[in-house]
Amino acid sequence: MKKGVQKIYTEVAHRYDLINHVMTLGLDILWRKSAARAAGSFSPQQILDVCCGTGDMSVAISRQAPPGALVTGADFSLPMLRLAEGKSYSSQAAFVLSDVGCLPFPQETFDLLAISFATRNLDSGPEALVGFFREFHRVLKPGGVFIHLETSQPRGRLLRSLFHAYVRTLVRPLGSRLSGSAAGYRYLAHTIPRFYPAEELSSLLVRAGFASVDCRPFLFHMAALHTAHKSLFTFGGKGV
Repeated sequence: MKKGVQKIYTEVAHRYDLINHVMTLGLDILWRKSAARAAGSFSPQQILDVCCGTGDMSVAISRQAPPGALVTGADFSLPMLRLAEGKSYSSQAAFVLSDVGCLPFPQETFDLLAISFATRNLDSGPEALVGFFREFHRVLKPGGVFIHLETSQPRGRLLRSLFHAYVRTLVRPLGSRLSGSAAGYRYLAHTIPRFYPAEELSSLLVRAGFASVDCRPFLFHMAALHTAHKSLFTFGGKGV
């Protein structure tokens, strides 16, 4: 991931949770809980939360995971990881400093992989994003599940325009004021209108090798939860 993005998250780490809650009117908490419940429904034992940030998703998943499950949180920002480690976890959680594009785990390690509100930072174009998704696919076991929670794009032109106006007029200035990082929230606000509609993101996940993808929209498609499945069997490098 780009060094500039790493610097931004270092700058905003101390207020990141607060700003997310304020900007979404607390909806990010509810959406993460929904994603965590979806993750827990698969009864995974080995779980990876990539780009875990301050650990909110790791916390939510650890509460839904079955007894004995291990949640590993990975992020490239040391200040974010320190905040994550300071939160209340079960003893079955660990955190590692990691580059999301080259995860330090063997092939087919995890039953479930999750990412929440971080994919926009990986998106320098469809091909690059598919490359990250392929890396996630690599570390999942056959039959593994990828839980993806991110902002999306409302379908109607009017709703989409209103959503983008909200980001420009509130998210950027208020985030800058609360965090003290104007550059950070200028960048973060810029990524939201550029991200993919839910249907297009589903197609990118299939291109990355996932066998099937389900999508659940939130709040008129302003956010979306994708659940992608890795095939149980592969022949000639292709899943069936």
